[in-house]
Amino acid sequence: MFRLTQYMHQLVTPTPARRRSGPVKPVVIWNLTRSCNLKCRHCYTVSADRPFPGELTHEQAMGVLHDLSDFRIPALILSGGEPMSRFDFWELAEEARRLNFRHLSLSTNGTKINAGNIDRLADLGFDYVGISLDGIGEVNDWFRGVEGAFDQALEGVRACKARGVKVGLRFTITDGNAHHLPAMLDLCQNEGVDKFYLSHLVYAGRGDKHRGEDAEHDHTRRAMDLLIERAWAAVQAGAPFEVVTGNNDADAVYFLNWAARNFPADAVANLREHLEAWGGNSSGLGVGNIDPQGKVHPDTYWSDYTVGSVKEQPFSAIWTGDDPILKTLRTRPRPLTGRCGACAHQAVCGGNTRIRALQLTGDPWAEDPACYLSAREIGIGDADAARLSVTPFRGKSHDPAHRFV
Repeated sequence: MFRLTQYMHQLVTPTPARRRSGPVKPVVIWNLTRSCNLKCRHCYTVSADRPFPGELTHEQAMGVLHDLSDFRIPALILSGGEPMSRFDFWELAEEARRLNFRHLSLSTNGTKINAGNIDRLADLGFDYVGISLDGIGEVNDWFRGVEGAFDQALEGVRACKARGVKVGLRFTITDGNAHHLPAMLDLCQNEGVDKFYLSHLVYAGRGDKHRGEDAEHDHTRRAMDLLIERAWAAVQAGAPFEVVTGNNDADAVYFLNWAARNFPADAVANLREHLEAWGGNSSGLGVGNIDPQGKVHPDTYWSDYTVGSVKEQPFSAIWTGDDPILKTLRTRPRPLTGRCGACAHQAVCGGNTRIRALQLTGDPWAEDPACYLSAREIGIGDADAARLSVTPFRGKSHDPAHRFV
């Protein structure tokens, strides 16, 4: 995750960068169940509104919670499918809170949060509830496959705000909904939403099936221009609104280039130090995943690669084992090829999202096709680009004066 607003504050009030030392404990995204009342076009778990065999029993899930607590992970995110569809969701959430994880979050489609259960949800004290919306009204309902999903999710947002629960909206940008980004940001402002998360499409599950709907590179650049504009306005106004992006760490390089055009060299140098300390893509290092059946993956999108199973071994033992993919994902620099291998900003983006390269080429270390930066922006001259047979920049020529309509 690229915390755009956080790094903007470094331009306003610079502080020394602190690099991680020693073994890194991961933020764990735990897909509690594959069951879901929606059928989203980009769903990486291919969830559906039915039970799935082989999911963890209550006792097994409780054991996972205790192991994660003992392992002292920095954050636990309960996700799905729709996590609130799991038969023992409330018991698991209550135990997670009792175990006092440093950060405990809920990732939900929001349709099951309402006046009837918001008090119980608020009492759990989630640090953050992320609700997914992929457009306004009918666009969201088409994207998520169920009529009325937008209104139900918005009811969930309003219920959270009424009870003082920190809530954010998550929006996956595609060619079919990119034009709704300004309205989504307006919705955040009008509803007092605390955070906006723009997710880039990842080619996993139904997201891989619909990869042809991925946003044009030019759409992505215009989306970043708008996010930077809105986030910077909030920072200048002292407004408590956070903007983050996910699944395309080239966003950090795009922001760094924006900063270089607008701030003194010393401020930009400090920003780069912070971005390099962050290091970009953290699959297999700072992020890990447990799927509904207890299989452990480098992140939520690597479903075809299993490191181990919590039914057979604790997550803590699996994560600290000698798995070769995890070892390579943790290597810096990673053994990247193509544009990513030649990029001058590997220390910032970490090679971006490896699963897209794997899905398109069969090679997890090939270039990420969703990198929307030009050869010049990543430090590759035209001659070198031709010599390396680097995939050319896709999308239309970028006109910074062109705005969403």
